[in-house]
Amino acid sequence: MRRWLASALVVAAFLAVTTVAAIPAVTTVAAFPAVTAAVPAPQRPARAAAPPDGTAIGPTVSVTDRLDERRFVAAGERAYELGSAAGRYPAMGFHTRGEMGGIWTPPIKLLDGLWFGVDGRWVPPATRFASGYGYVRMTLPGPAGVRLTRTDFAPDERRAVHVGLTVTAARTRRVRLVVDAHSELMSAYPWGATKPGQLGFDLPDTGTARSRRLVFRDVGRPPTANASRHDWAAIVGASLTPDRVRVGRAFRGPQDPPVLCPPPPRPDRDRCDDSGYGKGAGGQLGFTLTVPARTSRTVWVTVAGSDQGLAAAQAEYAAASVDPAGQLRAKVRRRLTLAARTRLELPGDRLLAASVEWGKQNLADLTQQARGLQVRRIRGGTAYPPPAGRVDRVRFVGAGFPDYPWLFATDGEYTAFALVAAGRFDVVKDHLRALRAVSEIANNRSGKVVHEVVTTGDVYVGLDADPGNIDETAKFPSTVALLWRWTGDNRFRDEMYDFVRRNLAFITRHQDVDGDLWPHGLGNVEASGLGEETLDVTVYTLRGLHDLADMAASRRDTVTERWALGRARAMERRFEGAWWMPAVPQYADSLDDPGNVRLQQRWWIGITPMEVEHYVGRTPRLGLAVPAHAAPALELRMTRCYTGRFGLYVQGAPGCDPAPRTPRNRVTFSLNTALMAVALGNYGRLDDQRRYTDGNARLVLGKPDEQPGAMPETAPSPEFGRNVDLPFTKRSMVMQAWGHYGTLWPVVHQQLGVRPDLGRGRLEVVPQLPPGRRRIAATNIRLGAGSLDVTATHDGAAYTSTVTARTPGALAVGVALPAGARVRAVTLNGGAARYAVRATHRGAEVLVAAAAGRPQRLVVRTG
Repeated sequence: MRRWLASALVVAAFLAVTTVAAIPAVTTVAAFPAVTAAVPAPQRPARAAAPPDGTAIGPTVSVTDRLDERRFVAAGERAYELGSAAGRYPAMGFHTRGEMGGIWTPPIKLLDGLWFGVDGRWVPPATRFASGYGYVRMTLPGPAGVRLTRTDFAPDERRAVHVGLTVTAARTRRVRLVVDAHSELMSAYPWGATKPGQLGFDLPDTGTARSRRLVFRDVGRPPTANASRHDWAAIVGASLTPDRVRVGRAFRGPQDPPVLCPPPPRPDRDRCDDSGYGKGAGGQLGFTLTVPARTSRTVWVTVAGSDQGLAAAQAEYAAASVDPAGQLRAKVRRRLTLAARTRLELPGDRLLAASVEWGKQNLADLTQQARGLQVRRIRGGTAYPPPAGRVDRVRFVGAGFPDYPWLFATDGEYTAFALVAAGRFDVVKDHLRALRAVSEIANNRSGKVVHEVVTTGDVYVGLDADPGNIDETAKFPSTVALLWRWTGDNRFRDEMYDFVRRNLAFITRHQDVDGDLWPHGLGNVEASGLGEETLDVTVYTLRGLHDLADMAASRRDTVTERWALGRARAMERRFEGAWWMPAVPQYADSLDDPGNVRLQQRWWIGITPMEVEHYVGRTPRLGLAVPAHAAPALELRMTRCYTGRFGLYVQGAPGCDPAPRTPRNRVTFSLNTALMAVALGNYGRLDDQRRYTDGNARLVLGKPDEQPGAMPETAPSPEFGRNVDLPFTKRSMVMQAWGHYGTLWPVVHQQLGVRPDLGRGRLEVVPQLPPGRRRIAATNIRLGAGSLDVTATHDGAAYTSTVTARTPGALAVGVALPAGARVRAVTLNGGAARYAVRATHRGAEVLVAAAAGRPQRLVVRTG
């Protein structure tokens, strides 16, 4: 999936980011506290009014600099838009080079973009860009006496995008408005470099004027074996009836004529507007409107389409074009309801709390749907076979915009931890169902989980014959177990149970080719030079076996329980001896056969033994690595060779350990940083953890390189540079899902200590306050059909946990004590309480049985 980034050696200036206060270019409606405080209490979501003058709805975060170099996303579940924050549409993305931006309704692209002109001149680039909850807004220069505001959003339930231009006049004005639209009807797969590729697969678009709207179509059968006849259509219309409509091959506003991107391997131009794959058509709508003095008028332009023919596109347009302003209000209300879940109070780290709020919005933006997937096994990208089967509907969290907006296994499995912490159980279930449905067809019910599924249904990587991506098959059972523990949904556990058993059967029977317990096959590191057995595959297989055993025990499937538990314990007994390299000190990245020779190439997967956790019976085990090895391994990862200003490098550099030399590949991914934050939390190192949670938080709000409020795939790094300095066709993702694992999960699960095991009818809440913090809290954390409020405080020798659990089952409230602290007294609701002390990798935990349904106040005094 990300082979190009694993060896990225792009050199650019390294961004020095200091504190939030030093970054005047990023602003919010108020200061960071207002971003979170503006979200309503869960009982009464705020009403989202849509003022006619373009005033922001709900919280926003904005930027004013380098807008023509920043990308933005405006997304719904069935359509999305990608452009520049200046209101332009540069050629973007690398899968079909330069064509990954514009307006899409999965699995097809509709338009390259929209452009506005007022009174005979094209509207200049925006001067301010703002991200809102479910929409974006731009402030645009207008003629003298005219103020322009542009609002873009995609309604979740429709295959459409709305773009509203609000015109405000100081005195009564008659305004001549034109809107250019240029189509590019093409499918998400094939890509530019595949065989077949888009040049042979894509057909020319036609443009016509019908009912005062623009209609674009791409109809026919590509001259490619096994390609089906298609009928794709896009419609562009407006809330105001145009008085003139034109069609032709141009109509790209100020980007006409376009600057074409040169094809690889020629060097990139810094800026280009179109690609060599383009076969689109164009058109223009013209309007005359009168704007009374000191008032505003908004013209909504609606783009709708379908891959099911013109009639379906017309139906989408008819439904979508009714009251766009009302649809925007409804969308913001839904987003405010999502924001009301998992409301954090982190007085000592407002940046992290605010980034979590925007993280919940990112996860909603990335939630996508696709229909009618024709599942094809694309082997090596060089064949286009007939479909092996069909999946009617999938709903999932896309990995990232613009080049990874489709269904991925490993991305979704990491993102699931953030999703459950945010209360998005429905999305996790749908994502897992989608992966299972496609995998069963593509891999003939073998149990292997596919890696990457394009919204057409084409499976590019992760087939049975592929040697890699075994880690996501190992992670699938643990993701099912995660959802089961947070919801207590035994029906979903049972729905997935046969598949998760086959997941681990596939790994243990087919991948352990030499019988040494360690599976063969590449995991998340897609690079040459690794041994046959990789660390992350081993670690996630071991965790998956424990999770399968736990689910088997809950179903009284003793045969599966004994098998899974027995194999997991055998792996644990041999793990440290096989993988630990004391002279480095690190766990080996991989083992090379014959002889299980330990290899150390400094890849980020070296932290996975500290990152995972699982249940051993009724007891959660935090981290697989023994503390004597975890401590020096984590210390080394925090050195300059492994960690930069924004977090963990994908591959460490020589100079801090005696391991053999490796390439300098110091690129910081939000995922690598997330895993490091979680690993530190498992071993109670919350002071060190902040370096990594804040590393990801700063990418969202500290000084974002691109869209404010969006978590990117990579951070400014020595061997990568900055996204904003790279050509649009060479960048990593502007919005990526899996990095939120490193903000939501450490706060909710580790600092606030929320450990649901609702599948077994029990819940533990055991906070651990970061050093120097006196208070952290959260309200409305979803647990099954109920919710949880928790507050943790520290005052001198007293540690207090206050918990209200609105969920049935056994509740245990606790406190994680700092090293060396001794319990002097324990009270629950003011009375002396019987307590237990549990030793964990993060330190001693004091636990007391408590009652659900009403507030419980535990005080542990030390001395």
